[in-house]
Amino acid sequence: MIEAVHDDGSPSGSGLRPAAVLVPVVAREQALTVLLTRRTDHLHHHPGQISFPGGRVEETDVSAVMTALRETEEEIGLDPDCIELLGELPEYRTGTGFRITPVVGLVHPPFDLALDSFEVAEAFEVPLAHFLDPARHQKHRAEYQGRMREYYAMPYGEYFIWGATAGILVSLYRFLGEGR
Repeated sequence: MIEAVHDDGSPSGSGLRPAAVLVPVVAREQALTVLLTRRTDHLHHHPGQISFPGGRVEETDVSAVMTALRETEEEIGLDPDCIELLGELPEYRTGTGFRITPVVGLVHPPFDLALDSFEVAEAFEVPLAHFLDPARHQKHRAEYQGRMREYYAMPYGEYFIWGATAGILVSLYRFLGEGR
């Protein structure tokens, strides 16, 4: 059992709002990559941040997997038929009150994306090897709501990947046995 990664200062208990994301690992011929999105700058929550496709669990969703696949199709147009489900990582609790279930899926090319232009500014891929290099796992500190908090970050080129997205990638790293 791998140790769960959470936001520093994240609440615990049943009051957290359930959400799910897809951690899309793309099976490219050259190497495995991770498909990420950059949220549009006008969004009220987490504008411009790098994220996985996903969102809140809706009443009609019967599982975290269903939420992750539905949200992925809505946000980036990725057909669920291109995704081979591999399993779930430990839940990630955020300081903003969410309990996120990361669903890992192997994405088989070729595939087409159709981005929801309201939510997603761009989709891009990063080599999985980047996230499996512990030298890339940075810890940062910032004051939030009057308290110093720590969070993971894994910058890649022009992209600053941090917070829940980076924390989930640390969980993936640990799950794959690289962190032992």
